Amino acid sequence: MADTNASAEAEARSILERAAESSFPPLHAVHHLLSVGACVRCILRLLGAYSSACSCASLTSSVLHSFLEEHDGSIKGGSCSCLSADDSYCSVCLGVLLPAWHRDEGLEVPHNESISSMISRVVQKEGYQVGEFSLEISLPPVIAANECAVRLYMKQKFGNENWFKDKMFPQQTMSVKEALRLLIVPLLEKQMNAKYGNSSFRIRLTYTHGDASQKLHSLLPNENNRKRKADSRNGGDTSNEAHKRNSADANNKQISESDSFIYKTLESIQDREFCNLIQLPPEKVSKPCHLVISCLRSPIYIGGRYLKLSRNVSQSCWIIDDERMGEASVEEIIGGNVRAICRVDRCKFHAAGREDIDVRMLGSGRPFLVELLNVRSIPSEIEVQQIEDRINNSEMKYVRVRNLKLVGNEIWTMMREGEAEKQSKAYFIIYVQKQYAALIWTSRELVENDLHNISVTKEMEIVQKTSIRVLHRRSPLERKRIIHWMEIEKVAGGSNYYLLQLCTQAGTYIKEFVHGDLGRTHPSIGTILGCRAEILQLDVTDVKMDFLQ
Repeated sequence: MADTNASAEAEARSILERAAESSFPPLHAVHHLLSVGACVRCILRLLGAYSSACSCASLTSSVLHSFLEEHDGSIKGGSCSCLSADDSYCSVCLGVLLPAWHRDEGLEVPHNESISSMISRVVQKEGYQVGEFSLEISLPPVIAANECAVRLYMKQKFGNENWFKDKMFPQQTMSVKEALRLLIVPLLEKQMNAKYGNSSFRIRLTYTHGDASQKLHSLLPNENNRKRKADSRNGGDTSNEAHKRNSADANNKQISESDSFIYKTLESIQDREFCNLIQLPPEKVSKPCHLVISCLRSPIYIGGRYLKLSRNVSQSCWIIDDERMGEASVEEIIGGNVRAICRVDRCKFHAAGREDIDVRMLGSGRPFLVELLNVRSIPSEIEVQQIEDRINNSEMKYVRVRNLKLVGNEIWTMMREGEAEKQSKAYFIIYVQKQYAALIWTSRELVENDLHNISVTKEMEIVQKTSIRVLHRRSPLERKRIIHWMEIEKVAGGSNYYLLQLCTQAGTYIKEFVHGDLGRTHPSIGTILGCRAEILQLDVTDVKMDFLQ
């Protein structure tokens, strides 16, 4: 154990020797950074020497102080406030680059557990299967302000010395975010046996420091701060109780909204004004940033076509006044079976159009997608087939699916734009056609000429106002639609009953096309035949789209 410690310290000293030769300013300036509370990682980062040191866990502030004492006689024997009990909370990064001390809400964290181990435990606990990952880091803007404060303080202290311009704060200083990524990514790759890259599986580290952020926000110029100062000068209520009353309700909202304001202000503020507003050097903090680790996989899609065989099943869950309409829904049947196989936060059901609850979906079926949100593992072909088999082998034969498969999110885009009859990304029109079979009744018996006139109609344009039956939930618009073709035949053994088959543009109100909707659809079957026409039953027999066949 002693040999291991000695070897680690030797590695740390070797790194410092190389940094002193190539990057360091005079050592008393490095010691000054250490004395104002900057951690060793921030010091190396600000001096352009971080890359070679990021993986060395034994490189601590005490090792740096010892190194400086040995190499600079003016420092020997001096004290350094950075080595006090709270030395882990850097006055610049607020402890972000010393991740052994972080805590994540809701986790039982072993003492000194590394951040990479914490992340690995979260991934494992949530049951994610990971082959590749990306890393997102969110830092409080007070860190940027602290870094600016340290730069300006050191400039005030040493700016007139000849070495300052060349040795202090090089142009391409590594950010805290980049430094943290460089620190933990190699460890994560090893611990999770996964590659870092542009992945759909994202690990997000969200750092906040409510106290420091609120204090900084109160110091920067803004209308609310000016009003508080004016109230104070005018004898307004500035007591502790009043402050509590005013701030308690606003604290949470202020923390979440202040970050963008702080960043914007820091970008625009001049150095002279910054020095007048902000303490130089930055104030030490008694606690580190709060860290929340979250994981998220981008949505994936399972697509196919569904058949709805019941006239008492809605497409989505339909509840009116706490009462369910119909026996079930396509969305619930398919989504429930997806969730039985795939561990997801939730599913979203998307279909290429919809049919009424009393309309069956037959033929090749209607294209649909199930959007899997934050799925823990990408379902295999076998698992997708299991989903299809579970649905199709259900005792309640309401819904059947075919050709289930994993599809890319471009299919979701195409399906949305296909319903709107336009796919602009590919610069061509996807024209959606739908075929129907309708059982209709007419107020008079049709003669051969009536049947002929219906059957020879091709590419007929109709105008439909928003249907009365959906007017309560849709905008009152007027739409032009195309009836591509129609065929009609008398139902054997029936009087005035006919089977009407037709192919129309997507979005056509078929029921209204038959009965006319009190004149809101023109022409209609009723006006063409010159008699009353009613629709008794309707089936969708085909939805022609160029995908999810």
